[in-house]
Amino acid sequence: MHVLLIEDDGEAARFLVKGLRESGYSVDHAADGREGLNRATEGQFDLIVTDRMLPHLDGLAIIELMRAKGILTPVLVLSALGGVDDRIRGLKAGGDDYLTLLFVRGFFWISGIKFFGILTYVVAAVIPLAILLYVEALLRRRAAAAHSTRLKVEDLEFDLLARRVTRGGREVELTARELKLLEFLMRRAGQVVTRTMLLEGVWDLHFDPQSNLIDVHISRLRQAIDRGTDHPLIHTVRGSGYVLRTDP
Repeated sequence: MHVLLIEDDGEAARFLVKGLRESGYSVDHAADGREGLNRATEGQFDLIVTDRMLPHLDGLAIIELMRAKGILTPVLVLSALGGVDDRIRGLKAGGDDYLTLLFVRGFFWISGIKFFGILTYVVAAVIPLAILLYVEALLRRRAAAAHSTRLKVEDLEFDLLARRVTRGGREVELTARELKLLEFLMRRAGQVVTRTMLLEGVWDLHFDPQSNLIDVHISRLRQAIDRGTDHPLIHTVRGSGYVLRTDP
């Protein structure tokens, strides 16, 4: 599981990254809000853990911008602001859960409970159990959602059981390969998908045959999905790949 941690406090970030990695997670770290947003929108993550108060761009703004781009990656908000109104604002912004946390001089305070950030003679640093429990719970929710029988991005709907696609209520006829390509894009809505990812995930190829295979299928899919609309969903990201998203 790949986790993005957005945390500007260097000491807290070291504890959190080390604890997550020791628990088996792959972790990337962004040290400010602007970097965090860039990584969140360009990378492939199973979960994002973000501090609320960050330089350049705060955590809630990051979430709102992600959701506006159609990125549905679960987000756990960590914040020293623990009031009911603060939690409500975090969830309304699009956060999936909100954990009150304060880190000062090697100690974590979570909802009034103090955790040592250092376990002498055992390990250099660990992540508090409470944070791990929240992370595991959000990842379980994501796994359950991945097995949903229906995908939806704006007015584009894909019934996975019936293998039926509609756009604005209009049925879209697609070949088996185009259905597989669309499912791959919809499950990663808002995230840039590279040619390599498409070759491996849709065609089961681990090399580039140096053909226009992907371009042809994307073009056909785009014509079928976006035909007759003034709001295209499938976009080309020059030099990177393709993305299915709701904004231009």
